[in-house]
Amino acid sequence: MIHRFADCELDEDRHEFRRSGRLLPLEPQVFDLLCLFLRAPGALVTRDQIVAEIWQNRIVSEAAISSRINALRRALGDTGKAQAVLATVPRRGFRLMAEVTTERAPASSPLPKPAPQRIRFARSRDGTALAWTTTGSGPPLLRAGHFLTHLEYDWQSPIWHPFLDHLGRHFSVTRYDQRTTGLSAEANGPVTLDTLVQDLEAVADAAGLDRFPVLAASQGVPVSIAFAARHPDRITRLVLYGGYAQGRALRQTPEDRDRADAILTLIREGWGRRSVAFATAFAALYAPDADHAQIEDLVRLQLASATPEAAVNLRRAIDGFDVTAMLAAVRCPTLVLHGRDDAVQPLEQSRLIAARIPGAEFHLLESRNHIPLRQDPAWQDLMARAIDFLSEP
Repeated sequence: MIHRFADCELDEDRHEFRRSGRLLPLEPQVFDLLCLFLRAPGALVTRDQIVAEIWQNRIVSEAAISSRINALRRALGDTGKAQAVLATVPRRGFRLMAEVTTERAPASSPLPKPAPQRIRFARSRDGTALAWTTTGSGPPLLRAGHFLTHLEYDWQSPIWHPFLDHLGRHFSVTRYDQRTTGLSAEANGPVTLDTLVQDLEAVADAAGLDRFPVLAASQGVPVSIAFAARHPDRITRLVLYGGYAQGRALRQTPEDRDRADAILTLIREGWGRRSVAFATAFAALYAPDADHAQIEDLVRLQLASATPEAAVNLRRAIDGFDVTAMLAAVRCPTLVLHGRDDAVQPLEQSRLIAARIPGAEFHLLESRNHIPLRQDPAWQDLMARAIDFLSEP
């Protein structure tokens, strides 16, 4: 959604705020606070509402609330004395005074041309060459490798570039293509949980990351859990999205086995083909709310990422991962996120992860997309939760 008021504009999907046409950075909680006011212009927003929405009902001091309000007023060009845009209602809360117009952003609105990125190679223990890059600015963040990536293609993708660009406004994001995919080399042997953990370690070492947080999605989740359990001194925080602890091949439900067979059949029969039937079936699983341009992008990415044979072999391997015995050994702060109606990985797997990692937080996203889409209302929720959690000291 795009909101315009006074001389300001806020784009929720791009997480951008402008005043007098100038792009200004906002801290995640300040951005979310402004979104809260914009959804109810002219209405009283109480301090209890602010605590519930911004701090999820955690105990928070008056000084913390005042600090965010003051930061928001500075961004708006307002002051506590003038209160031309944001007015204080004594002992009650606050009210946005400006008239607001709101419109829905197009699903695939044009993106600015991405800045160049420097791609380098690391060597895993068995000698496999792994392509990696770091983009953005700020404290370090490692994005774990997962199924279906290509460093160069993702950087231009209407699906992945908004995701990477958004993270890059807050962090220096190191990411890599896992072995057999994208720009990385074919594996020298079988793809196993151990080799993928070693790949993550090799990239972290090559990027000069000693202690660092990890953002992992889907198949990158069990790999990151295993790394955190084995190297508790290196991981500071974990954000785990749409993942699993036990692969489909090891789960006992007929639904899981049927879903695994269906995905393998899809890959064998239609990987990289532009047939309407395949593209529709693949999108229905991974991104049911994708628009036409995004579906086309997913199909193009398939062959850019891996051959059909490599994709089938990788899918079989990751369906056999099991890190349930390692969950209790994870000691870093962990946030687990999952879409309510994700058709690729079942919600129960993320519940299992959150229940067994000591002190883990769990947040349910109101979404059916396994691949995060910019036009999905849950996209903003995902990004805000992840960035806030990763930004905590």
